[in-house]
Amino acid sequence: MVVLTSPLSALADRLGLNEESSYFLTALTHSSFAAEHSTESNERLEFLGDAVVNLAIAEAILRDYPELDEGTGSLARSRVVNEPTLARVALALGVGEVVRLGKGERKSGGATRPSLLADAFEALIAAVYFERGVVAASSLAQELLAEDLRIAAASPQDSDPKSQLRHWAATTGRGLPVYDVVGSGPDHDPTYTAVVTIDGVARGTATGRSKKVAEASAALMAWEGRDNA
Repeated sequence: MVVLTSPLSALADRLGLNEESSYFLTALTHSSFAAEHSTESNERLEFLGDAVVNLAIAEAILRDYPELDEGTGSLARSRVVNEPTLARVALALGVGEVVRLGKGERKSGGATRPSLLADAFEALIAAVYFERGVVAASSLAQELLAEDLRIAAASPQDSDPKSQLRHWAATTGRGLPVYDVVGSGPDHDPTYTAVVTIDGVARGTATGRSKKVAEASAALMAWEGRDNA
C-alpha cells in the first residue's frame, strides 16, 4: 500500500519539525490569514529568522571561504540573503503550497509572491530555532543555501547592491547616490576607498581591492542602514 505524504507533512519532515507545532504553523501564517482568523502572523518569527539566516551565512563564509575579506564576504552574503534567493528556496521546499493566506491574498497570487515566500522562509528558520535550537537552525539555513553561497563566493563582485540603493534613493525622493573613490597603495596592490553620498549625506564608506568592489561594499552598507536614514 502506498502512503501519500501531504505537502505540509513533507515540509515539516524536511525541516525536522512536527507539523502540529505551533511555531511551524505560525511561520506559515501570513498577516492576511491572521487578520481573517484572529490569530498570530509570522511577522515576529520572520524578524528573528532574518537575523538567524544572516548569522548562519556569515559564519559559513568565515569558515568555508577564507579567500573572502570583509568587503567581498559582505557582497557574497548579500547575494544569498535576499528576497529572490530566499523565495526561490522556499518555492523548492513547497512553501507556496501550504502557506496560510487570506482569501484575497491567495486570489491575487500571494502563494507565488517573492516577498511573501522569503518572509515565510525566514519565519520557518525561526521556528526551527525555537523547536530545535540555534545550531540546528543555523545548520539548516547553511544547508539550504549552500549552493547559492558557493556561486556567490566565486564571484561576489557580481552582486548589485548599487542598483538596489539607487532604486530606493530615487523612489524615496532622495536623489541618486554619488560615489567618491580614492585609491592608495602601490600600483601592483592598490586599495580603494569609496564613499557613497545621498542627498548630501555620507551613507556608507568601504574599501576594496577594486573600485567596483569598494563602491558595491559602500552601497551595501548604505542599503543595510537605509531604515535609519
